[in-house]
Amino acid sequence: MQPDLKGFSVAVIGGDAREVILAERLAVLGATVRVVALPVREQVNIKHCLDPADGLEGVEAVILPIPGINDRGQVYAAYLDRPLILSEQHFKLLPAGTPVFTGIAKPLLKKMAADAGLVLIEIMELDEVAILNSIPSAEGALQIAMENTPITIHGSNSLVIGFGRTGMTLARTLKALGAGTMVVARGSASRARALEMGLDTADFTDLPGAVHSADIIFNTVPALVLNEKVLNRIPREALIVDIASSPGGTDFPAAEKLGIKAILAPGLPGKVAPKTAGKVLARVVPGLLAERLALKLN
Repeated sequence: MQPDLKGFSVAVIGGDAREVILAERLAVLGATVRVVALPVREQVNIKHCLDPADGLEGVEAVILPIPGINDRGQVYAAYLDRPLILSEQHFKLLPAGTPVFTGIAKPLLKKMAADAGLVLIEIMELDEVAILNSIPSAEGALQIAMENTPITIHGSNSLVIGFGRTGMTLARTLKALGAGTMVVARGSASRARALEMGLDTADFTDLPGAVHSADIIFNTVPALVLNEKVLNRIPREALIVDIASSPGGTDFPAAEKLGIKAILAPGLPGKVAPKTAGKVLARVVPGLLAERLALKLN
């Protein structure tokens, strides 16, 4: 059961099909929703605003896209053909303590929110969002692999770097499809879980050896793990699918120089399954919003 949001005002600024689904759900639950740069269906309690200043007027909470704001202050806005900028001045229009939801917060957004006294909530840090989001991420990674290799997933030697929420879902799916699957994980507990799932495992210190016989390498770690030294051990016909947050965990210039095909593919849920990803947000965010607004009122 979802909360009654009648009487609350929320801004949804930028985004893609995921945020469209979320904004429409918030309106169904009774919230007054001010949207910027989103083609949301007309409803009595939805107001389309031309710019962020108008969108933020009088709201009690703000929802930004899953990718958030880049280091130039530009909001991800798939439906806008010009930059959508949020500045410190915009955030200072909001009362201190206003909750601001985003998927992943880069340093600029964190600084602007802190300077304005706002409460920043990174929803991709929450298991209830990230675990469900790992499903379209894994499916999208497999789609890329199938489109860019001359072999089947079944019978391939596949390597998954990182065994967090997405890495675990991806490794499980690869094994179910008949791939020989190895997981590279830092923690002993993660490697133990992978062994329990019937997967081969390696520590990061063993990464140069682990990549040596891989047909497909999936990276989920947002740090430079596939550096030039490691890339030199990878077969030239292998494929790297890097689904970590941009800029990924691969030395892409080095991969190109070595003739290894490496594809950076962050944010797959919004690209391959936006409706499903939007439904995840619509299921989880209203409850988070109600909790934060209740705390603010108290």
